[in-house]
Amino acid sequence: MMLDIYDFYDKMERNHILLSFKGDITSELLTSILQIMESKLENLQEEPKVKKKVYNVLVECLQNLYHHMDEVAANSDRTRSAIFMIGKLDNQYTIITGNYIRAENVGGLDSRLTEINKLTPEELKDYCKKVLANGEMSAKGGGGLGMIDIARKTGQKLNYTLMPIDDKYSFFSLNIKI
Repeated sequence: MMLDIYDFYDKMERNHILLSFKGDITSELLTSILQIMESKLENLQEEPKVKKKVYNVLVECLQNLYHHMDEVAANSDRTRSAIFMIGKLDNQYTIITGNYIRAENVGGLDSRLTEINKLTPEELKDYCKKVLANGEMSAKGGGGLGMIDIARKTGQKLNYTLMPIDDKYSFFSLNIKI
């Protein structure tokens, strides 16, 4: 296989990609990505308010990948890997994540995100308080606040796709604009 690295570079440049990663998401990687992006935001001389919002949403997106990525069977041709990109065009940042999800988990995720997208900012705030008061934890240890926080911090609906890959897996992608 021959990869045209210049073509790849050019596409990233044209799409204003600041950072891109594909592979296994580890806690060490999360720390490194956050340090890199903190430095990039500093170099771009962003206003403190913008830096804080981008950084906080980035943390939520990366933690979502780390904590909620489904394990893929060892004999599968799919690995426990994900993709992450952050770009900036004009005054808007875009964070894109993608990972495999088991087919049996698609319905629950889709209904939860659809529910979040139906809520107004005030309803999101109340829903967040309700989830915190409930103290319920998901099977993966979280209270499910990450997506709610992303919607609250960006003030936008969650833009996501769930693309079926085969009978066992789908690919979940999330596209956030700040």
